[in-house]
Amino acid sequence: MSRQRLIDSKPISDKEEQSNFALRPQVLDQYVGQRDVVEKLKISIDAAKQRSESLEHILFDGPPGLGKTTLAHIVSIEMGSKLIASSGPALTRPGDLMGILSSLKEGDVLFIDEIHRLGTPVEEFIYPAMEDYKVDFVVDKGAYAKTINIPLKRFTLIGATTRSGLLSSPLRNRFGIHHHIDFYEIEEIKTIIKRSAGLLETDIDDGSLFEIARRSRGTPRIANRLLRRVRDYAQVKSDGIIDHSTAVKAIELEGIDEEGMDTLDRKYLRVIIENYQGGPVGVEAIAATLNEETNTIEDVIEPYLLNAGFVNRTKSGRKVSIKALEHLNIDVHTLQANLFGGK
Repeated sequence: MSRQRLIDSKPISDKEEQSNFALRPQVLDQYVGQRDVVEKLKISIDAAKQRSESLEHILFDGPPGLGKTTLAHIVSIEMGSKLIASSGPALTRPGDLMGILSSLKEGDVLFIDEIHRLGTPVEEFIYPAMEDYKVDFVVDKGAYAKTINIPLKRFTLIGATTRSGLLSSPLRNRFGIHHHIDFYEIEEIKTIIKRSAGLLETDIDDGSLFEIARRSRGTPRIANRLLRRVRDYAQVKSDGIIDHSTAVKAIELEGIDEEGMDTLDRKYLRVIIENYQGGPVGVEAIAATLNEETNTIEDVIEPYLLNAGFVNRTKSGRKVSIKALEHLNIDVHTLQANLFGGK
């Protein structure tokens, strides 16, 4: 089932991505959050620049919307190099990658988003490029086929993935630097929103910052999206003034509660509670009941609910937590009585 969710951590449209690009930090000193990752990147970049070398290949993994693409752009800027961007699904044949690799200059950055979705032929083609900075390209077919060895300039491959478990071991092991990007704290999101509001020339008070931040699911992309919705609401309903009350009304109008959940999240939790006695239940059963794809459940709905402690993933399946019952105003004792006859 295809739907547009305001709290979807993936881009809603190309136009939104263009708007977000203008809000992105340009250097590591402007980057908010992920302190350990930023500190380690600074050391790696400074060391490479002192040696006048390209950076090692870098792998960023973590849920969508947390800044993996932003960090890739920052790395290229900090290194004073050019960034060429592509994605796993877009590179379907070795020839697609050959054109990009041959155009890279010394020190350039090749960024591949959703790198776990590279096809096997393309993935195997990139191995010698990552290790030895050369590729073997086959031209013609059959008896006329011949292999041409093409040397490449030393470059840095930055891969981003939301599903690191789907990366093959040979590909993962070829990255010298591996960083996990995690959800942000509320105070970090507040800082990001305040910076974005300044760039958007929008006045916003601390109460509004908090309301937007706590409903943003620890994700900068969602925070910036909610900020724009609140700004629109304030412009029409409140003479452009964003105060606490305006922010709450604007976000609740979109069906998003104080924990950052929308209708689909709450429906997911209620399915487990009402249809499967609170769990454990397999993701396939939940997907069938919700009429959603399994990938949608695992990639879109569950990451935040798991991280926030509303759902527990066990060997037997998914189980809701006491926190989820409290949020939905379901008394655990009443639930047990209804489900198990008071036992």
